[in-house]
Amino acid sequence: MKLALATRISAMFLVAASASFAQETPDPQLRVPSVTVDRATIAEIVNRVPISGSLEAYREVLVYPQVSGFPIEEIMVDAGAQVAKGDVLAQLNTDTLTVQVSQAEAEYARAQAGVRQAQSQITSAQASAAQAQSVLERNQQLERSGNTTQAALDQASANAQTADAAVASAKDGLEVARAQVLQAQASLDLARLNLDRAMIKAPTAGIISARNAQLGAIATSSGDPLFRMIQDGVIEVKAEIVETALARIEPGDDAQVDIPGVGLVNGSVRLVSPTVDSVNRLGDVRVSLHDGKALRTGVFAGGWIVTDRHDGLTVPATAVLTDANGDYVLELNVDTLVRRGVTAGLIWNDRREVLAGLEEGAVVVAKASAFFSDGDKVNPVMEGADSK
Repeated sequence: MKLALATRISAMFLVAASASFAQETPDPQLRVPSVTVDRATIAEIVNRVPISGSLEAYREVLVYPQVSGFPIEEIMVDAGAQVAKGDVLAQLNTDTLTVQVSQAEAEYARAQAGVRQAQSQITSAQASAAQAQSVLERNQQLERSGNTTQAALDQASANAQTADAAVASAKDGLEVARAQVLQAQASLDLARLNLDRAMIKAPTAGIISARNAQLGAIATSSGDPLFRMIQDGVIEVKAEIVETALARIEPGDDAQVDIPGVGLVNGSVRLVSPTVDSVNRLGDVRVSLHDGKALRTGVFAGGWIVTDRHDGLTVPATAVLTDANGDYVLELNVDTLVRRGVTAGLIWNDRREVLAGLEEGAVVVAKASAFFSDGDKVNPVMEGADSK
């Protein structure tokens, strides 16, 4: 009985001693904090500049009447119509212009008749000159034989000179008549051109963006144009860029634009303004869009311009810390953290580029880096690994 009691007391003492020893000597693995780590890997880095602006026509064409003072008789298109070069947009009244063409044709016919008349006068004058020259020659022969008077010879000589002058005058008259034909031809061409211009035609292919023409209105080249067109239907983005980013943008840079009601549309930089607004410090950039979807001018557009795309060494963006001494990461050396000063670059897809200070494949603290410091012991857990 006493022996059994002593045995139970000894067992209880051993259990208590064992528990006390366990509390005094905990498992070292339980005292080391776990930390998420990741490797420094090569990945694509993209540098982007944000943009915002609106859709505008690549080239806007203003259609004015080329003849003024005539009422608009017919309108063939309205805003939104797609037209080809030379399509008739509107028709002016041609009554007066048709009469002007008839008058010009009559004047041209009269001028041509004047040429024929002048040619006839030359022929007549040349005949008279030939006759006068023949009379002069006979009188000269008679004067040598003494059968005529000096007065008769002088008269024959004067008549011959007068006839030659008449020929010269008739030839000048022909040149005047020919000039009148040219003038009449020009007037006729102009009258026909004005008649043709009574049909208001599209100067280029494109989309009618606005129509100001009204039936019965008097066409005039002053004031608003009859039609506004978007040449070839090409619409682009006019964006405003802050001056500090403008220098990094070059024509040809890729762009991605988000347009309400359309979505993301790819494009490229067509033009970078050579000047910056002195008030708001913004410069204009024109982005050509590669998508043929129906776009409307005036719509807001936002997006990005890609100024650089390259491969570089990267770590999780949260792995890079900054203090008074600069940027650094905590690199894992077996189970101990080592501070590594780095030169940090761009951030892309939640990863930070490391330009210097770290080797590819290095393992760094990916999360909660601020709670650790150089020399800490840790239990590393690789990013993405199953924690169970």
